[in-house]
Amino acid sequence: MKMIRTVLAKIRRADEKYNLIQAKDKIVIGISGGKDSMVLFYAMSLYSKFNRKKFKIFPVILDLGFDHFDPTPIKEYIKSLGYDLIIEDARSVYQILKDNQKEDKHLPCSICSRMKKACIDKVAKRLKANKVMFAHHADDAIETLFMNMMHGKRIATFSPKMHLSVDNITFIRPLIYVHENEIRRTINEENIPVLPIICPSDHQTERENIKNFLNEHIYKKYPICKDGFLEMLEDYKHLDIYFDKEDITIKNDLHMLPVYDVDTYLDYDHFFKKKHARSYKEKNLSRYLIYKNDRLIGAFSSCLVIKTLVIYDFLLTDDKFFKDILDFIIIFYKKKIVPLDVEVTTKKNRKQFLAYGFTSLEDGTLYLKV
Repeated sequence: MKMIRTVLAKIRRADEKYNLIQAKDKIVIGISGGKDSMVLFYAMSLYSKFNRKKFKIFPVILDLGFDHFDPTPIKEYIKSLGYDLIIEDARSVYQILKDNQKEDKHLPCSICSRMKKACIDKVAKRLKANKVMFAHHADDAIETLFMNMMHGKRIATFSPKMHLSVDNITFIRPLIYVHENEIRRTINEENIPVLPIICPSDHQTERENIKNFLNEHIYKKYPICKDGFLEMLEDYKHLDIYFDKEDITIKNDLHMLPVYDVDTYLDYDHFFKKKHARSYKEKNLSRYLIYKNDRLIGAFSSCLVIKTLVIYDFLLTDDKFFKDILDFIIIFYKKKIVPLDVEVTTKKNRKQFLAYGFTSLEDGTLYLKV
């Protein structure tokens, strides 16, 4: 059986599980000219024909200004499939990368990635497309996981689907279940042209080191891990690490628990007896439940904005603990940033905040310089 059938089956699996494509979507496909994006485009040209959803695809390649850039071979191939390759002038990117290159280091990949997304986003807006499709595959997801664990000190990888509300555009990755060896085999079987590598930093990056480490030291000895790691990324039922076990002692029998999941958010929401406009997953917003022994007596939400701690919600059922708790919160955040200003927007416990030393601003915000 030809490998393209396997690739298409895995694309359909990703589409059905993560609802990647809807009817009437206009999707820009980011083409680099490499094997991954060329297989993605070929597969999507087929997928759009037999899939019942009526959607349109627009192949876009960026001219980043690298030497010897010549998209002619893939332009002709894409034309043979009934599409026109859009070549976007982004030649300023290479110069910016060189300007930001550190001595004895390769070109900064993170800057390049952000700039490429911005350029593709610009094309999508011009075409009035609502989605952008990238060719990141299963092995990319695993390598990103290891890079984040080893260098970013976090357990994270990219998502098959990510909506940017600011730009009102969605990034999707239909190859999330497809492995790199399956892509290589598809290239060979289907005679798909691929552009030569022209990025001067290719094969010099930390991602390449991680790829080699996985292939030579893990997959070679434990081949089952290749699919096992991928299944692990979706196995939320058995996720069991201790980030959600944090229990911070305030004083004596007072302690506070971070709101990490839906259950603790519901406790937080019930305590305030209202539905909050802010999602419990909103970035940069931290929520805490405050307990006296095992009795819930308070809750608050906050975030750091530059050098200011902003407290949005703060409610206690017993005022005698107010000073101890607020003292602890301020010291807790002062460990992260000094000097620290504190702003309080909540209408609850205002008398206690004023007695503590806060002043009321014209807009009603309470302010304290620590």
